[in-house]
Amino acid sequence: MLRPWQTQFSLHASSGKTFHAKLVNTLITDINNGRLIPGSMLPGSRVLAKQLKVNRKTVQQVYEELEAQGWLVCKPRSGTFIANILPEQGLTDENKQLINNAHITKPASSLVESIYQDSFVSGITLSVENDGIPDTRLIPYKILARAYRRACISLSRHSNLGYGDPRGAKVLRDSIQKMLSGDRFMNCSTEQICIVRGSQMGIYLASRVLDPKRGAIVVEELCYAPAKAAFESNGFKILTCKLDHQGLNIIALQKLLTQHEVAGIYITPHHQYPTTVTLPMERRLALLQLAKQYQFSVIEDDYDHEFHYQANPIPPLASLPNSEHVVHIGSMSKVFAPGLRLGYLAADEKFIERAAQEIVLIDRQGNTITEHVLSDLMESGEVKRHIRKTRKQYEARRNFAANEFSRVFGDNISFNLPTGGMALWVDISKLVAGKEITNLQLKDSSLSTLYSADSAAHPTHIRFGFGALNLQEITLSIEKLSQTLQP
Repeated sequence: MLRPWQTQFSLHASSGKTFHAKLVNTLITDINNGRLIPGSMLPGSRVLAKQLKVNRKTVQQVYEELEAQGWLVCKPRSGTFIANILPEQGLTDENKQLINNAHITKPASSLVESIYQDSFVSGITLSVENDGIPDTRLIPYKILARAYRRACISLSRHSNLGYGDPRGAKVLRDSIQKMLSGDRFMNCSTEQICIVRGSQMGIYLASRVLDPKRGAIVVEELCYAPAKAAFESNGFKILTCKLDHQGLNIIALQKLLTQHEVAGIYITPHHQYPTTVTLPMERRLALLQLAKQYQFSVIEDDYDHEFHYQANPIPPLASLPNSEHVVHIGSMSKVFAPGLRLGYLAADEKFIERAAQEIVLIDRQGNTITEHVLSDLMESGEVKRHIRKTRKQYEARRNFAANEFSRVFGDNISFNLPTGGMALWVDISKLVAGKEITNLQLKDSSLSTLYSADSAAHPTHIRFGFGALNLQEITLSIEKLSQTLQP
């Protein structure tokens, strides 16, 4: 049966940081004000996705969420309808207040709320899913499965699956200590290492251990938003420091230090996130000298150290002179997959002890089995072998992506080929001049405004993640991007 009219939706006036939130709020508002009446049929997810120019999965997820809340009813082979009995309809104001417990909870910041919403629709609205993640198809599944089997048998036979050290399994801390010492020139002991569930947990623990009474946290003007949110959530004032073509601007940092009390700085020196720039040695030494002079902590997020293509990587801050105040955060997510949830902190023993105390309150300890598995693979050389193999593949993908950008866009874009990592930072200012582009809706590309605290800023660059794509997918993604930026 053909519908006489197609229901149209406009999201411009809707509240919400993400497209997902805007559509949810629009539908609920239209239902409450009577525009969408109970029992009426909504457009199919494919039709609405085409109308709004978004991925169909976005609409499907919104429909599923509203169905779970009781606003919609999905009838197989019939469609999606407005529920005849709507949530909280018919209740008095007094009874509505009784079931509304929002007043007893601590509200989240707008940044945390935005990141949380993105976690449900990552890669569909705000394009953060593939901003430099590894290709999980490259995981050596058979080797990993055998290691899990060995770990399960060994741990069960020796009754070692009970509660353990909140700092993590000693065998894995020993393995990581050897790696940091041999591969990254870091002089640290096993007691100075703590296992965490990925780098984000390491950042959050750092925000818990450091004291906001001692001063603000400095972040780079373009930075990893979840890190900023972690420090904000634990009471820190956030200061932003300028970047230039070499990364963190040390002169700008010195000026901040003379004007404010600073407890620490969060930095991504190996490949600055999101611009991919490597902080040169002279700036690293100057930063550490300032940390010693002003007695602030340096939280070094070394999230993709393993993937450096052209030469030996510059040693991390934690390996250099005057690094006593450095908290080094690393992750195995880029080596294998984010789903393994394994990272580590390396710092002085007192800091590690405080981090472990926080872990006891969060989840007592990490995943014993996975920690033993990773140690097994590190000691057998499988991790190093896997890194060596995938590094070549990611380098080839980087070079191919760079050539494809040049082929498709020509002189309309520009970029510097990064020395490592899994993303390109592409200048698109010529293409977006005078245009309103707020969301690319492409899962492999994210606008520079996504990383900026300046809500009035206009996009000038995109971060294109090539790591999770094969060559054919890289070409397809860049050509889709071209259709958006130069139609």
